[in-house]
Amino acid sequence: MAAACRLRHAIIIGKSFSKSINYNTKLRYLDPRPKLTSVWSNKHVRFTSSQAAAVEDKPDPDYHSIVKNTEKPTGQSFKHEFQSETRMLLDIVAKSLYSDKEVFVRELISNASDALEKLRYLRLSKNLSIEEGGDRGLEIHIATDKQNRTLTIQDTGIGMTQDELISNLGTIARSGSKAFLEKLKENDVTQDSTKIIGQFGVGFYSAFMVADKVEVYTKSYELNAQGYHWQSDGSGNYEISQAEGVQPGTKIIMHLRTDCREFSDETIVNNIVKKYSNFVGSPIFVNGKRINIIQPLWMLDSKDITAEQHSEFYRYISNSYDAPKFILHYKADVPLSIRALLYFPDDKPGLFEQSRDTAAGVSLYSRKVLIKSKADNLLPKWLRFVKGVVDSEDIPLNLSRELLQNSALITKLRNVLTGRILKFLNERSIKQVNDYNEFYKDYGLFFKEGIVTSHEQSEKEAIAKLLRFESSANPGELVSLPEYCKRLSAEQKDIYYLAAPSRALAEQSPYYESFKKRNYEVLFCYEPYDELVLMQLGRYETRFLTSVEKEMRQDTQSTEDNAIDSINKEQIDKLLGYIKGVLAKKASEVKTTNRLESHPCVITVQDMASARHFIRTQSNQLNEETRYTLLQPRFEINPNHPIMKKLTGLIDKEPKLAELLTQQLFTSAMVGAGLVEDPRILLTSMNELLTLALEKY
Repeated sequence: MAAACRLRHAIIIGKSFSKSINYNTKLRYLDPRPKLTSVWSNKHVRFTSSQAAAVEDKPDPDYHSIVKNTEKPTGQSFKHEFQSETRMLLDIVAKSLYSDKEVFVRELISNASDALEKLRYLRLSKNLSIEEGGDRGLEIHIATDKQNRTLTIQDTGIGMTQDELISNLGTIARSGSKAFLEKLKENDVTQDSTKIIGQFGVGFYSAFMVADKVEVYTKSYELNAQGYHWQSDGSGNYEISQAEGVQPGTKIIMHLRTDCREFSDETIVNNIVKKYSNFVGSPIFVNGKRINIIQPLWMLDSKDITAEQHSEFYRYISNSYDAPKFILHYKADVPLSIRALLYFPDDKPGLFEQSRDTAAGVSLYSRKVLIKSKADNLLPKWLRFVKGVVDSEDIPLNLSRELLQNSALITKLRNVLTGRILKFLNERSIKQVNDYNEFYKDYGLFFKEGIVTSHEQSEKEAIAKLLRFESSANPGELVSLPEYCKRLSAEQKDIYYLAAPSRALAEQSPYYESFKKRNYEVLFCYEPYDELVLMQLGRYETRFLTSVEKEMRQDTQSTEDNAIDSINKEQIDKLLGYIKGVLAKKASEVKTTNRLESHPCVITVQDMASARHFIRTQSNQLNEETRYTLLQPRFEINPNHPIMKKLTGLIDKEPKLAELLTQQLFTSAMVGAGLVEDPRILLTSMNELLTLALEKY
């Protein structure tokens, strides 16, 4: 009767939903009658209005698991003690070696991957029979059980004999993988060794970071091999016994501590696998579902990768939604073994990305296993906008595989990668001019940072090839330093630049007048920090980078050597003496210049870029007198200019007007030089000057 009621209830549910329900975990159907229980595991169940319940034996195609509770220890259990300082060393490995508990998943998956690679090699070298695992799928399976607080990791790899079990798990810091590699080298076999990850023999013991008891079931690939059970609570000894129902390979069951129960949660384990082991060569299943479905593109031939694959992989590693502007797929065997896949973003950098505190965008892998997700020391800080992956077998890792050792090798790796990136971007700037110019508009700031922060002149000049400026030659066209140098006239020895907010102001600058007359090409720097960048660069190849303002100051010619219209030397001396008196507390020097035509005067200082930076950052902390004492401005006048000629006549006739005019000329020149923080300072003195001038008429 009860069964009939349940049948009718199933029909009602089916009418409401009428769809399939896949059960990837064990579903228990409890009949109300006593002692009658049906267990449906991995069934495809469908309830419809036409049938009460149909249970198909056809498995879910998306589900695949080998984790079964068929193992059972048999016979006598033999207790052994750990070798190599037992408890003390075990405590170090389990509690102090790793900085983050979650890496134990990475370590155990790496061990499982090694077991699979060893079996793969034996298949190729020994032509194993089916009974020896010649046709067995090479897989890693993980099962979580929140109720029982366990995590299981099982592989279908080479497995272990009793002697290997004692040797590999009974002696801390003895690596079975390392011994296997040494055997390969003895046989002059190296092509398969790059897939073996383990080298220290301590990864297995990371399980004791989270577990108070660890069980291992293992069975060698060899014919008629015996299954074994290994268990330990990490207290310094372990037990081994024979076991039945053991599948070939190795199965590790961790009984998690209460404070580590989160590692029995499927979602958390999935995230850890995707973070550290997503690119392990063999399939990884978590509770029957394949997890590592993204290919390690950096290990593939670049010709075999589609643009769509690149876009997907870029979005995965960068956690963004745009597509890369440029892609560098790099492979090298000397001086270091490197496999790199680097992406250069298309979108503009965000505000936080521009900060030097932003983490690096390149992740470091060793044999497809994540070592560090944001590897700051792989590339210089100014290349933090680059996204991608670098995989190297030669990187010297510490015992926990979390930190890099041997700074000389790391420096070499960084230099190789940086040099290759600079070469690649320079090639793009030549072959894809428009694309590169768009990229430079958004990311040129990082290149300039690289020049300022780099300590090597050769690296600075390599970065400098990527810079782009407008110049006096072709309005609206960007020019590189190599292009600029190619078209210099024979008489021009230096690379000249001028800082100005815009092209119009640059062309009207008094500092540019003489260069225009001599037909010298000048780079125009529109960003306030550009001149500091070029000052830090200092030179490019054999040519010095010189500010036109500095060149004017260093010029030793004066108007005394040239003809002057309508004003003689006596008048010039009088004018200079008068101006020095009026500007005694401001100008450190007053002299004439023949570099000006349309402008009456100009200000020069010893280092204009540094002076402007000083004004922007610290000038407001000083009084006016101290400011002028530090700047030491030189006031250079054009005695041929009508204003200067008029000023000469006003000195005696209108002394007050002459003084106001002199002060106004000096302040205007300071504003034109960018040495006045707020140009509104002109307004008061200008109004006073105009008022007095208009009173005369």
